[in-house]
Amino acid sequence: MKNKSLKKNYIYNLIYQFLIIILPLITTPYLSRVLGAEKVGIYGFTISITTYFLLIGTLGLSLYGQREIAYVQNDIEKRSKVFFELVIIRTISVLISMTVFFMLFCLKGEYVVYYRILLLEILSIIFDISWFFQGLEDFKKTVIRNLFVKITSIILIFILVKKPEDLYVYFIIYVLSTFIGNISLWFYLPKFINKIRLKELNLKRHIKPALLLFVPQIATQVYIVLDKTMIGILVVDKAEVGFYEQAQKIVKLCVMLSTSLGAVMLPRMAATYAKREYDKLINYLKKSLSITMMIAFPLFIGISTISSRFVPIFFGKGYDKVIPIICLMSPIIIFIGLSNVTGTQFLLPTKQTSKYTISVVIGAITNVAFNLILIPHLGAIGATIATIIAELSVTTVQFIMIKKYLSLKAIYLLTYHYLIASIPIMISGLILNSIILNNYLYIIIQILVSAFIYIVLMIILKDDMFSYVVNNIFNKLNQKVVSKKKEV
Repeated sequence: MKNKSLKKNYIYNLIYQFLIIILPLITTPYLSRVLGAEKVGIYGFTISITTYFLLIGTLGLSLYGQREIAYVQNDIEKRSKVFFELVIIRTISVLISMTVFFMLFCLKGEYVVYYRILLLEILSIIFDISWFFQGLEDFKKTVIRNLFVKITSIILIFILVKKPEDLYVYFIIYVLSTFIGNISLWFYLPKFINKIRLKELNLKRHIKPALLLFVPQIATQVYIVLDKTMIGILVVDKAEVGFYEQAQKIVKLCVMLSTSLGAVMLPRMAATYAKREYDKLINYLKKSLSITMMIAFPLFIGISTISSRFVPIFFGKGYDKVIPIICLMSPIIIFIGLSNVTGTQFLLPTKQTSKYTISVVIGAITNVAFNLILIPHLGAIGATIATIIAELSVTTVQFIMIKKYLSLKAIYLLTYHYLIASIPIMISGLILNSIILNNYLYIIIQILVSAFIYIVLMIILKDDMFSYVVNNIFNKLNQKVVSKKKEV
């Protein structure tokens, strides 16, 4: 199989991340007004419960499968065996997870209607083979699939969800879009695998390494999802979950954008490691860190600056508490960006799973401890503080883990330009906030001014990665112009 272009895959994944960002920007304002904070809170709470069973169903096989396919991406016989072995294992684990979920939540209870609908989402994991194409470094197919499914779901939301009582309809649209999207990728599959006889398969060889990846994913989900679960349990008012859900949605959109390189880099790093090209591996690590922080720092400052004007426009009345939560939560854009590079992009593909596991287990324990202390007194604000502390602990531990490959001094030298260039964005925001009263006008001008300031400072500071990215863009444009002239 021919070598895939890292730049092309990054562009496809960036398109996908923009898709994830833009589509909620279309539906969230509508749903927050139509459903209200309480229904949004119920949605967040029930989804958080279901996520644990989704995780049990996947059994760590998504990251593991992506990595294993990357190791054998050029050998159709080996990758066919890996594919069928992992699909069989996942089918068994999903059926077990569905059975337990059904017994616990689908027979009776306050939210039994929603849980019965979400049962289909757990089933859909069996058909999710996006990990296979990501392992092959073929991101085009997943982007096209998601574009069609997401747009269709948006249209259905605006047509069918009209009042708070339509929450179950929203659940159905959410679940069916996931299910159909997963099935659609199977139509591409025949070209990439061969038929394998059952007696050739060896399921046992995947159990231990997959479980080793399952442990850190469980720990990661604890401090990603458990906060919403604990707010729902420890606080009577489910609107608190809604406030936290909406704030997290905005901040996580920024996180997705800043970590968009991660999904592309994992299979590339795994393939590079398998070839024992260690110098190239470290070079990839440095480039990825620079690009991630070049995006993360201005997003962190920017979202904090405009949140007080953005929230009333975007979510409507009754969501004022979302503003301080966004401001408090925004540093995780930096922390997750860093840990995505050091953990997901480096420790996992280089088979240092135990180090990665230690870092996320520490984060999970930290998160649970601070949630128990802070949520009863501060609600969603307490969960936010706990999340920040947890993400910081994960990043700190991973920095210590990789110091022999990349020192703290090297990390500072690779990223300090982006912090320096981002600080004036906050200053401009404070100045414009006192001058411009209209929320819409303020947001537009602040974004334009921030972009101008950041680009100018990148040029003044002569940042190598910024120059590298800009030169690549211009080279691509020049190539297109030249090719068009030749065609004429």
